[in-house]
Amino acid sequence: MPHRPGTPVKRNFARAMRREPTEAEGRLWHELRGRRLDKIKFRRQVPIRRFVADFVCAEARLIVEIDGSQHAKQRRDQERDAELKARDFACCVSGTTMC
Repeated sequence: MPHRPGTPVKRNFARAMRREPTEAEGRLWHELRGRRLDKIKFRRQVPIRRFVADFVCAEARLIVEIDGSQHAKQRRDQERDAELKARDFACCVSGTTMC
């Protein structure tokens, strides 16, 4: 995935989210960071167009969202999933049947 920086507002929001992760995000990041999971590179809180994805593996075109029960019910999150899928990303939302 070529580096396509989001708007300054989205980049600042993503930075703030990286500084204060939820407990679930912190635990998952501990396992994913530094290629700890099968040497797969993940990035966290990545701005992609209008949205900020929790975890992204660009090589596999995979996005992992945590705290899924809140994500699955919001219209904006459904719009995000549809847009990202249209861009050939697979979205996995933890805590729902969307994985």
